[in-house]
Amino acid sequence: MLLFLSGMALLIVGYFTYGRFVERIIGIDERDTPAKTKYDGVDFLYLPHWKNMLIQLLNIAGVGPVIGVILGIKFGAITFLIIPLGNVIAGAVHDFISGMMSIRHGGSNLPALIRITLGNNYYRFFSLFMTVLLLLVVAVFINIPAGLINLMLPSGEMFWVAVSAIFIYYICATLFPVDKIIGKVYPLFGFLLLIGTSAVFISLMWNSIGNPSILRESLEFKKNMNTAPVIPALFVTIACGIISGFHATQSPIIARTMSSERQGRQAFYGMMIIEGIIAMIWAAAGMAIYNLHPELMQVNATSALKAITTHFLGNILSSLTIIGIIVLAITSGDTAMRSLRLSLGEILNIQQKSFKNRILLCLPLIVIVAALLWWSNLSAASFSNLWNYFAWGNQVLAASTLLAGTVWLHHQNKISWIAAVPAAFMVFIVVSYILWVSPEKGGPAGLGLSLGVAYIIAGISAILALIWTYRRKANF
Repeated sequence: MLLFLSGMALLIVGYFTYGRFVERIIGIDERDTPAKTKYDGVDFLYLPHWKNMLIQLLNIAGVGPVIGVILGIKFGAITFLIIPLGNVIAGAVHDFISGMMSIRHGGSNLPALIRITLGNNYYRFFSLFMTVLLLLVVAVFINIPAGLINLMLPSGEMFWVAVSAIFIYYICATLFPVDKIIGKVYPLFGFLLLIGTSAVFISLMWNSIGNPSILRESLEFKKNMNTAPVIPALFVTIACGIISGFHATQSPIIARTMSSERQGRQAFYGMMIIEGIIAMIWAAAGMAIYNLHPELMQVNATSALKAITTHFLGNILSSLTIIGIIVLAITSGDTAMRSLRLSLGEILNIQQKSFKNRILLCLPLIVIVAALLWWSNLSAASFSNLWNYFAWGNQVLAASTLLAGTVWLHHQNKISWIAAVPAAFMVFIVVSYILWVSPEKGGPAGLGLSLGVAYIIAGISAILALIWTYRRKANF
């Protein structure tokens, strides 16, 4: 209980202290934003600040801060400390820097930012890697909400109907101007998310007053804990809430709709802090339900989620909360597809103001996502592989974005360690995970090396990555 509340306090204090520190380093000013300098009425336009914040929150808060932390809390109560520390020092900094880089470079998407900081060779690899990853994100974030919808319905035979409906919505949200669909529906979606999460928090606190042990590691909990090494496994299991490279693909969407740089700390750093708070609440709910019903530690996270909402909220509010979580997945999937369109438009130099160009660019994406959906539902193992590769690929994006941010700050003679330290750590996480993991260890294909050897090679890789980064000659 104390560790949970301390972690929540750390997130709030971190926003007002470390967040301000990072803001001063970046150096916010009154220059015109891309919404003014590149206005096109489709992707570049002004939206109210409160809408931008909600859009950013819903863009970045997929199922990770719910499903991910329900899985992640199985590593133990240490998760209540790792989430806020990682969020304040790494995740929120990652989101803030990537967002401000985009604003300062005309609303550029992540591949373009990588090109001017890390060079053409890395840009080519990164563009292909990010394209594949975003395709996986779209497929995952159609699959998961469709599965939850199917779970809620008595017949349990509506999965493909839900898939079709969600996919059609994604296509519409991708093609139409940002203020026509996303700007209209996100306030309602945000309301559902915040109400459901708040209800879980209130009920959890009420229950913990009478039984504080539900937020501690019981003997039964310890028997069923995840025995994988916290470093690197936890940082791949929980991305959203601690640090997620996917967020850097989303930040340019609102970098193009902001009226002032002074909105940056609230919209980028602040919304990541809010996501951390959401993650902490669901992690606590996960620990509580596992303590009350230890057998749930052996079932999938979706079943545990259903048990959490039913136990703490009752049937009616449980259904509304699950709807809010469905919304979380949908509002990350739609903007993942939009970000993919924008990024490919930049890479291929295809202007996006024309509706015809947007359709032509989206058609092959629709075909590929449809194929991924078909493949991922052939078996449970297919979907598990899809999720596992997305999970570690997501952190490759995080490491790359932070390395780019290091170059960006360094070449402006600004304090760059705020990006360099988490960048080195994420390189260490990604390399050690790929070297250590294997299907025998419950993950995707990897080299399956011993943890000690993986750590040594990962440490050397992190040092070399920093040396390479600081020797880069940025092109801006």
